[in-house]
This record gives sequence, C-alpha cells and structure tokens, in this order.
Amino acid sequence: MRGCILFRLTMAELLHNAIIINEGHRFHGWLTIDNQGIISRIGVGDAPTELLNNSEITVRDMQRHWLLPGVIDSHVHFREPGLEHKATIYSESRAAAAGGVTSFMEMPNTNPATTTIEALEDKYSRAAKDSAINYAFYIGATRDNWQTLSEVDYTRVPGIKLFMGSSTGGMLVDGVDSLEKIFELPALIAVHCEQEEIVKENMRRVQELYPDSNAPLSWHPEIRSALACYTSTHRAVEMARRKGTRLHVMHLTTAEEIALFHPDDKRITAEVCVAHLWFTDEDYANLGTRIKCNPAVKSLRHREALRRGLVSGEISTVSTDHAPHTLEEKSSGTITAPSGMPMVQFSLPAMLTLADKGLWTPELVVEKMCHAQARLFNIEKRGFIREGYYADLVEIDPDGTTPVTADILLSKCGWSPLEGTELRTKIITTRVNGQCVYCHAAPEATGYLKGAMPLRFRN
Repeated sequence: MRGCILFRLTMAELLHNAIIINEGHRFHGWLTIDNQGIISRIGVGDAPTELLNNSEITVRDMQRHWLLPGVIDSHVHFREPGLEHKATIYSESRAAAAGGVTSFMEMPNTNPATTTIEALEDKYSRAAKDSAINYAFYIGATRDNWQTLSEVDYTRVPGIKLFMGSSTGGMLVDGVDSLEKIFELPALIAVHCEQEEIVKENMRRVQELYPDSNAPLSWHPEIRSALACYTSTHRAVEMARRKGTRLHVMHLTTAEEIALFHPDDKRITAEVCVAHLWFTDEDYANLGTRIKCNPAVKSLRHREALRRGLVSGEISTVSTDHAPHTLEEKSSGTITAPSGMPMVQFSLPAMLTLADKGLWTPELVVEKMCHAQARLFNIEKRGFIREGYYADLVEIDPDGTTPVTADILLSKCGWSPLEGTELRTKIITTRVNGQCVYCHAAPEATGYLKGAMPLRFRN
C-alpha cells in the first residue's frame, strides 16, 4: 500500500496537525471521528495529549495538509443504466472519490430515462451496490408525467430535472401548459436552459453553409448561442418568480444570464460548471470535440463574466456536468459528435489551481463546491466540518501537484480534456462517512470498500 491503507472504521479516529478550511476560516486543528463515521469533536491547535495517547483511538498525523469537507457534485451523468459502454456508477464514483468528491446527484437522461418511480428505485438499488460515494438521483420531467412528479418523496430525491433545451429527445419540455404545472410543484426544479427554436434555426443555417456536416467546431457556440441560453433562462426565471418556484438554473455560460440572479435571492439560484470557468472558444482549435458540450463553451468575455459572477455571489454553486463519452463517439464530427466531457476526477484540483492563480481563495472553492451545495439542496449533515456531521472529508497536499496523465484516469471512457495539464495541489485521501475510500498511495484499491449512503434532504 506504499505507506497508506484503506480501512473500515472499528474504533474512533483522530486526525490532527491539519489545516482545516471550513465556513470561511482556515486554522491549524484536529478532529475526531466516531465508529459510526460521525465527526465527534473539533479543536483548534494541537490535539489534547489524552487523545494522542489513547490506545483506543487511531491517530493520524495530517502533516499540516489541508482538510476540507468533501465536495458535493450536484450535476453528473454516470450513464447507468443503458449506456454502460461510456460509464457506470461504479467506475465514475471511483473517479469522483479520487477527485475529492464524496457525494453526487445524477441526472435522469439514461436509458431508460429516470422519469418513473420504478426507474428511480432501480438507480438507488444500483448505487447501493456499486457506489463508492454518497448518492442521489433526480427525477426527470416529461410533457406528461406531472402526476408522477407530484408523488415523489423529495426527502430522498434532490429535485426535478427539467430540460428546456434540445438534445435530450423525449425529455424536452417546452409547452406552456406542461411548464406551468411543473413550476407549481413543491420541489426544487433544476433546469437546462437553451431555447429550442433558436438552436434549431442556428443549426439550419450552419447546415446550409456546410451540407456535408463538416462545419468547423467553432460553429458549435454559434449553434448553441448566447441568445438561446439567455432567452430560455430569462423565461424560466420569470416563470419561477411568478409561481414562487424553487428554481436552480444549471450550467450558466453567458455574461447576460448572470444579471438575472441576485446573491440574496435564495429561491432562484444558478450553477456554473468547471469547464466553463476553465476553457474558452479558443480551446476548440486544440481540443476539438473533447470540449464540445451543451450549453457550449463560449468566448473569453463570457468566461471572465462567469468567474466574476462566482466571486460576487450571483452564481451559487460549482458542479461538473460530468458527461463521459467514448473517444470514438467524440471523433464523429462537429455536428454528430455527442456533447459532454468527463470532469469529476479533477474538478476540485482545477478549482484550486484557479485559486492558486489568484482568481479566488480556497475558502471560496469550499463555499461553492461544499457548503452552498448542502444549503441549496437542504442536505442533511453534510457539506461542512461540524460536530455531529458525517465525516465526508478530503485531505489535500497544498504544495503538491496533479499532472493529468492517461495512467491516472479512472473514468471508464479513459480520457480527459485536461490531459497534459499540471494542476496545483494533490488529493491525498478522501473519506466518506469516516471511511477512507481513496488514497493517493493506493489508487488501485479505490472504491472496494463500501460505506456510501443515499443523501437525505430536508424538505
């Protein structure tokens, strides 16, 4: 195991000599985890001698590494069931654990789509068997499943995923009557916003210019345009204000959309994805369809606005929209290549790399990837380092680096758009409910021990 082991808790554990980053503060301290995986005590400074010398407590020196709450990623596509050639709950939860992610919320556009109670329960059963980290699954909206949506237990389900944009087949919902009924439900509505008519018209124009479907990839953000995003987001926000809906707009990509949100509005919130904070349309020249996603990566002007909006508070959370496809699928051309990229293994190091560049602080990263996710979705006892909370924890070497190379990739698709990049910081261990499920010194053992739980929501 090269100096690090994976273990199942049989006694209390003391993590000491850590730099704890939590709730806007950074301090030298320690904490204890009981044998139920709960944080039982937290202290500032050196750990008490009676704890360090207690033979019934497993003592671990953090060597002044950072200790953060585990990341909660509220926007992933793990592809199971039906698309297991791209990814599985088992493979992607292992990749997530290696990236410091301790909980995920997965999207409904699988095969079959998660639009029924039966499909929802099937996913929970699969995750209980295979997931290395804590889990939850959205129920998907369709034009005619309002009755099902009204019967869901939203203490077990984070919310309703609503696609107000194209590319999702039968899950597109754009009719006024259907939207009105969905927006009246007493649940969080997580929405994908791209105006269908605008996207279709843009696609028609590009296909006229390139009838052989060989349009340069630089046309993708013209098809999935800023206007298409803004028009749809504006429609969703206006409807939510009128109906009093709890709305969370996913993956903002434009400067104009940011103005629709306010830091003090807790009912209408927005997410940005790591890819849209990292890449711009200039990266299409080198990375091609590897960074093709919906909504599209757009210009530098939009990326810089998203970065500012994250710091100023208009944007509440950071997620990944982790959406793996095989390289063969991604090589099929600008128009036909599927949209989406794998990001979950490197989202936290990427955000800390941007912090190292001075764009924000590590404390802000913890706020947007951990605390805000827990508050926004009302997740019980997670997202913070607090006494009585589950010990979902990430140990990070702030002086280390993470070179993104093919040999460390854990997503089943086997590639990353960040390959060749050296990220700042290194994730040393990830604990889920007190159990170490990832260790940098023994990555081959990641996820073999099971301690994950379904998330619970206070609704």
